[in-house]
Amino acid sequence: MEYTFEAKGHHNVTSKHKTTFEVTQDTEIGLAADCIVGVSSKVSLNDLPLQMREAIQNEDTKIRIILETENAKDVITGYGHPALTLDHPTDMVCRRSDYTCSRTLMIRADKASVDLDSDLITELASGKTLKVTIIV
Repeated sequence: MEYTFEAKGHHNVTSKHKTTFEVTQDTEIGLAADCIVGVSSKVSLNDLPLQMREAIQNEDTKIRIILETENAKDVITGYGHPALTLDHPTDMVCRRSDYTCSRTLMIRADKASVDLDSDLITELASGKTLKVTIIV
């Protein structure tokens, strides 16, 4: 099953965080928000289809996130978990660790923001549109 939505890049996207990356509905971020790769998201975790939410809440579920801009793309793989509530109103965080909270979309991700394709980050820092696809 696949779900796609759009967010936007932002001039303060630095993508230096070593353990997470995040997409948010917030419209503005500061330089300290070094995990955020997309702002002004069209959806929140609450908007994910029920069938997808149920799949994500299974620790055996492999989750792929595709981040795409006009000229760049990266794919991140992680896993679901029963402790994922998927109910934060604005943030979607993908984590390298096993930590879960209301903001967490997936755990044990194979990449954090620091690992993402440099061309993708350059385009996001220039404000390009970010297409996010979640596949379970």
